[in-house]
Amino acid sequence: MSNYTQTTNFATKDALASGNPLKIVKGTEINTEFANIATAVATKSDSASPTFTGTVTIPTLAVSGVATLTSQPILSSLTASKPVFTDASKGLVSTGTLGADQGGTGVANNAAMTVTGSGNFAFTRTLTGTTNVTLPTTGTLATLAGTFDFTGIPSWVKRITVMFTGVSTNGGSVIQVQLGTGSTTYTTTGYLGSSLASTNGASPLIILQTAGMAIGPDGAATFIKHGTLVITNITGNTWVGNGNGANSEIARVWTCGSSIALAAVLTAVRITTVNGTDTFDAGTVNILFE
Repeated sequence: MSNYTQTTNFATKDALASGNPLKIVKGTEINTEFANIATAVATKSDSASPTFTGTVTIPTLAVSGVATLTSQPILSSLTASKPVFTDASKGLVSTGTLGADQGGTGVANNAAMTVTGSGNFAFTRTLTGTTNVTLPTTGTLATLAGTFDFTGIPSWVKRITVMFTGVSTNGGSVIQVQLGTGSTTYTTTGYLGSSLASTNGASPLIILQTAGMAIGPDGAATFIKHGTLVITNITGNTWVGNGNGANSEIARVWTCGSSIALAAVLTAVRITTVNGTDTFDAGTVNILFE
């Protein structure tokens, strides 16, 4: 890209005396000037629908209409002047992290988010994910919806293992696992089976389970549970569950067995409580599917 540069100053010829050979305007001089103009025009961008190549530097860009991007822009470094992305569906990619003032969450996409410190941790949304969810060991989960959702389970999955370690809640409702279909409807009735617990020095306790696959027959704020629930596809959309585990605060073991015929292909697993209002206040839950 070049600017037009004048080669011959034709105005100075007017002051020359008659007979001076430099006073003559030559065709070669005119041709050189037109060539300079042609080169400058050919290497400049048009004001309407220009096409750029190479690296383009724009100090300030103001878009008053619709800007169409034919490929995804990649921002290698975000400085103090950050763009604001308000619609994630536009496929914009950032190698950095967008804060809330830039339309982001402050956490890189698919990255782990760690909550540390003490006091109350307030969550106003259902936690979802395909990897483990670890709760803080200090403070209180004051407003957790009482559910952990693991979504996006592939249709080819035949067995799911739900794992618990050090899990407790703030109330006496039974912890249970519910299966989901579509995007996403959780089945809350129609489960067939029972759950049993045996505590040292006490009579065994057994309950029927209809709203989910129960992790033990009862609950208490003092319970700290560890164990697994293996859910296997037996035929079609019918799944059977078998779970075993124990408490660590008292000498207590529990087991459960159940089945459920879903209305469609399984796509999600939810860990929750029977009443849906008790909240989880410690421990880790994770799933493994195969």
